[in-house]
Amino acid sequence: MPAFRQVGEKQLPNPVLCMAWSPKRDLIALANTTGELLLHRLAGFQRVWTLPPSEYTGKEITAIAWRPDGKILAFSLGDTKQVVLCDVEKAEILHVFPMQSPVTCMHWMEVIEESSALSSFYNSEDESKLFLPKLPTLPKSYSTTSKIFSEEKSDEILKLLGEVRLNILVLGGNASFVELYAYGMYRIATLEGVLGTCRSLSLSSDLKSLSVITEVRSADDNPEICYVQLDTGLLSDCLPEVTRMARKFTHISTLLQYLHLSLTCMCEAWEDILMQMDLRLTKFVQEKNTSTQVQDEFLELLLWGQSSPELQALLMNQLTVKGLKKLGQSIESSYSSIQKLVISHLQSGSEALLYHLSEVKGMALWKQKFEPLGLDAAAIEGAITAVGSFSLKANELLQISASMTQKDIAFVADFLSEHFSEELFGRKGKYFNVERVGQYLKDEDEDLVSPPNTKGNQWLKFLQDSTHLKGSPLLFPSYPQKSLHFVKRMMENVIEDCLQKPAVIIGKSVKQAIFLPLYNVPESSENTPRLFELPSLWNDKKAKMHYVVFCMPEISPHKLYLLRRGTDPNRYISVIHGDDGNAADQSHYFYSYLDARFYDDEMLTVVLQGSEELNAMRVLAQIPISSSLSCETEFNWEPNLRLDQQSSSIPSQGLVLGNQWRELENMKAQFVAVNGIRKVACVLSTNLRHIRVFEMDVEDEDEEGEGLEATMSSQGQGEEENLEAEGGAGEQEEGEGVFQKSKEHLESEEALDS
Repeated sequence: MPAFRQVGEKQLPNPVLCMAWSPKRDLIALANTTGELLLHRLAGFQRVWTLPPSEYTGKEITAIAWRPDGKILAFSLGDTKQVVLCDVEKAEILHVFPMQSPVTCMHWMEVIEESSALSSFYNSEDESKLFLPKLPTLPKSYSTTSKIFSEEKSDEILKLLGEVRLNILVLGGNASFVELYAYGMYRIATLEGVLGTCRSLSLSSDLKSLSVITEVRSADDNPEICYVQLDTGLLSDCLPEVTRMARKFTHISTLLQYLHLSLTCMCEAWEDILMQMDLRLTKFVQEKNTSTQVQDEFLELLLWGQSSPELQALLMNQLTVKGLKKLGQSIESSYSSIQKLVISHLQSGSEALLYHLSEVKGMALWKQKFEPLGLDAAAIEGAITAVGSFSLKANELLQISASMTQKDIAFVADFLSEHFSEELFGRKGKYFNVERVGQYLKDEDEDLVSPPNTKGNQWLKFLQDSTHLKGSPLLFPSYPQKSLHFVKRMMENVIEDCLQKPAVIIGKSVKQAIFLPLYNVPESSENTPRLFELPSLWNDKKAKMHYVVFCMPEISPHKLYLLRRGTDPNRYISVIHGDDGNAADQSHYFYSYLDARFYDDEMLTVVLQGSEELNAMRVLAQIPISSSLSCETEFNWEPNLRLDQQSSSIPSQGLVLGNQWRELENMKAQFVAVNGIRKVACVLSTNLRHIRVFEMDVEDEDEEGEGLEATMSSQGQGEEENLEAEGGAGEQEEGEGVFQKSKEHLESEEALDS
């Protein structure tokens, strides 16, 4: 019986650009050329949901990665230079952040190192819940303004926090930059100086090193594939401190997103009808021919029941009785909603921000532990002050909106005097503002048209008269001339500057440990999507090793190489594997490697293509890694040469596959994505449209299969980089892979063909 059971197959309408299996469930995410993000189940390859492209996020997906708990999916957009975090359960976008250049690859890993300090932190991390109330859920209906959420919105934004255990999203681009985001939210390190365009990334689970595959232009302007190992020892040495700091900063980043969405709800509560009223009255002011002021005309109407023809036309023809009643109800509803959002959301979010920033300030004052990470107590104090100013401005808006709900006729005259005076005619000519709440919600840098009246405020008078309290750092500045949006942006900028200093310090501590040029990029692969191309990276968490698997088709398409290196940059261990062929009789045939991915720590999954004698048959196979690493022959890397220039010196070792293979009939298979935890694989065709999915630990009961043998090469360990190639140094042509079938089965195949 053939290995691996096929459980689904589909022809897709659009070519697939990248695909990745969920680490926790039988789900696979696909991105296609139209900018769609699709989620499919293993069984029958059924579609779960589709996230269409949008002008807000972008239309050119360049990479995807799953958070280790499988609840969040990250993808990058090349056209808008953004990274998006999406809720897998509801297909909702939870967070979007910009990048300095397009992201070309990403990797989301989880730290598995344990210590007493980390265990204590994991157990006490939720202490904030003892002091802070639970953040209220956001209103259900808002979607038009934010352009992000299309369904009911509750507390999904808090899903961004995820589990307490540290996980890091690693992003690489084409402008020599690599960035690390703790919990996918907080930028914990910015690495510069990585040569070329990043093709693949893998941060070790012990945080000791980062493996990077880059494409670099050589001196003769040819693209070269290189392996780079970066020493991230500071993250490893300060893991408990890094985890605490990153978790706090992730709380802060999430709260900033929460406040942003709350303010968006407030803007939507201030309904369009108020804007329409504002525009109509502004037009009335601009077109009226009388010399009387607007307030005089409305006061005359209020006191004597008389109005000018222009005002009568405005009230009877444009606003109408029904429209005025609707306007009054909308104003009451809008004010009520805004007050509730200020009290329940803005104030609660601001209090939580102050709490977490105060804890970060406490960390910064513990200089022995946190100063090496770049925490600055003075900068954090500035962020606390900015949050205080935002709270004062929110409270100011609350007072303004409360005063606007008075219905007593005694206040009407004051209202007209305040809001219809000629002093409110703005800098751009005659300007009208129907009420003062809206100006707080406008995202503008200009001063408020109608700032709050502070006359008679005894507290402000006391501060002005006090020589000790005037300008005191203990008091939060209020910025009475600015809008709530302006103060919020100022707060975000201050906190952003405060949070990013550790990213710079940690980034500068990362040093290049090794740079290994591997091979020239073959011309035949120039049109192949880079996301599917080898090399592929893997981190063996138990053995604490980095693995790199790749082919050098210009040297030999029948040879597979495996580079192995310790996660600790001070350990010099490397290995490479390759298939070797002995065409001694007609029962041997040559196969070339099309793709190879790490199934788990002990297995590789490969897609093979047979020779013309086999009608270019495609094969899906599993190759054990451990048995190929027993060769003790040492390979000494010549530092001035690329690997492909010294491939003849790479030692080899044979390996038998047994029954771990399956022919892929009626399919020009080319690429594969696997998940050894879920024991699944997805094979993609050359045209990037035809997909088959398999359960890898179950045999197919419908067909008969046969054994398959292959020879692989491996190399031992040494103080220098040791390489093992799957391809022997025998009498036959080096690096040519051969799979051997039994003569009996070959004869039966010939009989069937005849």
